[in-house]
Amino acid sequence: MSTDLAAVPPAVPAGPLAGIRVIELGGIGPGPFCGMILADLGAEVIRVDRPGAQRSASDRVLHRGRVSVAVDLKAPDGADVALRLADTADALIEGFRPGVAERLGLGPETCLARNPGLVYGRMTGWGQDGPLAQAPGHDINYIAVAGALGAIGPADGDPVVPLNLVGDMGGGGMLLALGITTALLSARTTGKGQVVDAAMTDGTALQLALVHGLMAAGRWTDHRESNLFDGGAPFYRAYRTSDGGHMAVGCVEPRFYATTLRVLGLAEDPLFAGQLDRAAWPRMAERMAEVFATRSRDEWTAAFTGQDACVTPVLSLAEAATHPHNAGRGTYTTSADGAVQPGTAPRFLGTPAAAPRPAPPIGSGTREVLGAAGLDEQVMDALAERGVIA
Repeated sequence: MSTDLAAVPPAVPAGPLAGIRVIELGGIGPGPFCGMILADLGAEVIRVDRPGAQRSASDRVLHRGRVSVAVDLKAPDGADVALRLADTADALIEGFRPGVAERLGLGPETCLARNPGLVYGRMTGWGQDGPLAQAPGHDINYIAVAGALGAIGPADGDPVVPLNLVGDMGGGGMLLALGITTALLSARTTGKGQVVDAAMTDGTALQLALVHGLMAAGRWTDHRESNLFDGGAPFYRAYRTSDGGHMAVGCVEPRFYATTLRVLGLAEDPLFAGQLDRAAWPRMAERMAEVFATRSRDEWTAAFTGQDACVTPVLSLAEAATHPHNAGRGTYTTSADGAVQPGTAPRFLGTPAAAPRPAPPIGSGTREVLGAAGLDEQVMDALAERGVIA
């Protein structure tokens, strides 16, 4: 069932990362996504926002579950305030271009000298070194250079952008979350923190492990839409239905393939006798497309329900949130203003996480957090007067 975030109580330590404190130095995209994951799983994540900043529409999801402290890191005393926070933390996230944190006085050498057990997580597109380390870029550039973008799309068309899932989220924020939690385990054992260098190019390449394994075995060609999982196989692709919808077909295993052919009425067609006959794949796909085009998406969904064929409807984002399976598991939640967002994942049965909390107003936790870090009211008043905090 979906969870109404309006009814979520104040922060209560819950989840496998309860007791872990993380400082997140601003940033957009993959860095905040990492912070969101850690917060969802129980960590206390304190986000350092710029005074006067406004949250974008997407931030209310990516910034959920945090405490917000407004500090101007470029102000003369801003770095000192952030360092006081880092002194109290188990981990820190920064997503600046290489060298920027050092110029601000917040580089890993400075932070680790003060807090030797700190895990210092760095999120970049190209990594901390290499010829492109200082070059600008976005998800599409990173996955292009890593080889993923060129492998996605039609054989006779242009590469298709897979949203920003492969680089920003999977190869970036999720990889950094894994790196930080792994380094935290090491720090618990050794007492020593370290730097985690998470690059989206590296993370994208890592996600291509299976593809490279198939290439090494001679079972994958370096051409779009000619392989098992890139839409080349007629039994692993999407087909248009009569109403303009689509069905996703993934009947790779022989028994699922046989069931799919039976439901489609193609079980006796000799064209489909050799499932792995690549020469026949284009004609097989054409024939399957003709059959799928004879019924609507809902009609095919009903026909395949309970058939163990690995055939499902292709849902829109709005439809996915209300699908019976997702609704039953609480895969999506609903905020107070009715916005749908993903729930916490993965699930931990022994240390279940609390429901996600909404993103806080920028700077709403400044006084409380800095006071707990040792700054008295007089010092905070002076910092506020100079615009260092808000």
